[in-house]
Amino acid sequence: MWMKPVEKPSNDGVIILEQRIEARASDAALQLPLTAEQRLVFRGRRQTRCGRVVLLQLPRRGVLRPGEQLTDAAQSLRVEVTAAPEALLKVMADSPLALLQAAYHLGNRHVALEVHDRELLLLNDAVLSRMLEGRGLRLTRCMGPFAPEAGAYGEHQHR
Repeated sequence: MWMKPVEKPSNDGVIILEQRIEARASDAALQLPLTAEQRLVFRGRRQTRCGRVVLLQLPRRGVLRPGEQLTDAAQSLRVEVTAAPEALLKVMADSPLALLQAAYHLGNRHVALEVHDRELLLLNDAVLSRMLEGRGLRLTRCMGPFAPEAGAYGEHQHR
């Protein structure tokens, strides 16, 4: 009885990124937009800005940061990590103390937070939005790159 041979899965057209390399200005052939959460995950399929499929198979070492460059085993191609636009809440207050209190309450809930002199940025969330508005803070919804603080333990993570 004739049986069709089992074909191995193909990675045709898929770029396998296995290494981080020193970034060189304007040297990356492709850009890889990743959300803040995706920059914590070092394995899996992603898509470059122009639609090429890449497979991340990176060593688990620190968060991926915008501007970092990745390459394949042969180092034949450079791919730059960028921050993908995300739906954000911009939090502003009438006083530095009110903004500091907002940061405290968000931190107490383990919310990823980008901290600036006069504003806080966090992922858009209806529950947190109501809590912050209830505290008298001004909120603006926007789209943009999100680079939250690494936290008290820096590069420590549970993934």
